[in-house]
This record gives sequence, C-alpha cells and structure tokens, in this order.
Amino acid sequence: MNPPHTISVLGAGSWGTALAILLARNGHRTRLWGRRPDAIHLMLSRCENTQYLPGMRFPDGLQPCVDVDSALNNADLVVIAIPSKNFRTALKKLVEHVRQEWPPVVWATKGLETSSGKWLHEVIQEELGMELFKAVISGPSFAREVALGLPTAVTVASEDAEFAQQTAAWFHGDTFRVYTSQDVIGVELGGALKNVLAIAAGISDGLGYGANARAALITRGLHEIMQLGERAGARRETLMGLSGLGDLLLTCTDDQSRNRRLGLAIGDGQTMSAATEAIGQAVEGAETAKVVMKLAATMAVEMPICAQVYRVLYEGLDPSKAVSELLARELKNEI
Repeated sequence: MNPPHTISVLGAGSWGTALAILLARNGHRTRLWGRRPDAIHLMLSRCENTQYLPGMRFPDGLQPCVDVDSALNNADLVVIAIPSKNFRTALKKLVEHVRQEWPPVVWATKGLETSSGKWLHEVIQEELGMELFKAVISGPSFAREVALGLPTAVTVASEDAEFAQQTAAWFHGDTFRVYTSQDVIGVELGGALKNVLAIAAGISDGLGYGANARAALITRGLHEIMQLGERAGARRETLMGLSGLGDLLLTCTDDQSRNRRLGLAIGDGQTMSAATEAIGQAVEGAETAKVVMKLAATMAVEMPICAQVYRVLYEGLDPSKAVSELLARELKNEI
C-alpha cells in the first residue's frame, strides 16, 4: 500500500487539529473538517484554530474544509477524531458522503460507545463495513505539544500488521515516533480507561490528599485496567506500554488533561456541569465512566476506583466520602 497523497481529518477539536498539523508537516495534503461551518470559516481566515489551539499557525498543505464532501473527495486515508458520544451518529452521516467505498480509516478517539458499551472498532465495522483497512492511534499525547512539535511517542494498532506499519509511516515524523501493534482492544481499552482514572486522580488532588494518594490511585488504577483487559482479551504488555501505563501516567499527573481538570474542579467543590462547561471541550472520561461499570459487571471484574468515580459523577457521592470508602475496603493481597 503506497503512502497517501491526501488525508482527511474529521473532527476539528484540539486533537484532530493537532493531528492535521502533524500530517501536513509530514508532507501530506491534509484536509480538516469540523461540524461547525463558522469555526471552519474562522480557521480559513486566521490560518489557525483559535478556539482549541490558539497560536498554532497551520502549515502549508493543511486545508480546512467547510463541507464534508470536499474533505472526503478522493481521500486516500480518513482520520477520525470525533468524541465517542457522537461517534456512531457522525459515521452514519458521513457514510452518505462517500461515493463508492471508504478509504482506510484511522481513529484517534479515546473512549467506548456509551449507549452500547461497544469498542469503537466494532462501531466502525457495523457502520463502514468489515473489509475496511482500519487502525487505532493512541498514547501519551497532549494536542498542544504535538502541534508544537515536541517529542511524542504513540502506538498504532491494527489487526493487519502491514496496515499498522503503513499507518505508522504516515504519522511518523522528526519528533513524533510511532510504534505498531496488532492488539486493537488493548490500545482502545488503555486509552479509554485512563480517562476515568485521571478524574479520580484529579479529585484526590483537588481534595488536597497529596502525592502518596495520587501514586496509589495510579498504581491501583492500572491494576483495574489490567484486570478488565485480561477478561476482554487485551495483551498484558500492551497495557504496560505507551497506550496503557504511558497514557495513564500522563493524564493523571498533568493539568493539560481535561479529565484531570474535571476531577480537580469536583474535588474543589464544583459541580460536574459547571466544571465541564468551564473546560469547554469533551471530557471523555465522564462518558466512559458510564460504560466501564457495565463492562465490569458483564465480565465480573471488581473496579472499585472506577466505581467511585461513577458514583461521584452520577450518584451525588461526596468526593471525600468516596476516598474514605476506598480506604476502608477489606484488606487483601496486592496482586
């Protein structure tokens, strides 16, 4: 499979924009589409995404597109960076604009389908077809740092090893290193669950519980990811890699993380709705927290940290009481 000449990025939030900037810098003709025409018109006039990545001027070769037909026309690769809660709905609408068959697809969304609990690769199969070349890209990567060209390493996973290698070549750049994997579920799971645990770490820090508590939450949170991953068929080494442990560490410890900022605000006494409105972008962990409880119950996996995050967000549990209940659990072996 030859490298594409034209790449379409669907989703003009911070992450989609950062990936479009990266791909254009790599020499690809890159199109960026978002659902709000007014925002795209502003990008065309300012040559930057002033809402999500202000100050990051678009490189030559990056073309914002007002209509999706222009974005998808003769595309050699489609990159999807649409929030998980809108993922299926967006795909259904996008299918109407593809004239023949879909080109290869890479999704950069970190989450699961809220309504069904399905993996995003399952949603893509159902909406776009089983025979599609497809891959997921995930790892410890804040959008602004990628757009700035700061050193970053991520994982691309596809069941087709050759397509994983090709995808890695398209994204790989001077400061953006891409590793490959065939463990799609492991990469998806790590990218989704770390967001829930980042909310937990933020709540703990917002309550002023300190570095010891944060380290404990990260470590025991990783244990929860590993337990669910084992039941779901993920590889242990994937969850210990960039898209698992690496992304977990980044998201739990740096305030660039929207999920951590949500937790910080809640720990500081704000409501979820007020905190989410202040952040102004999708907070994937809040949606994923709903799905994780269903998965845990179906797979008979105990996930106490994720359960407390869910209760704080959706059942009105006081954050300090949530931490107290975690500490009061029955003593047990660590592993």
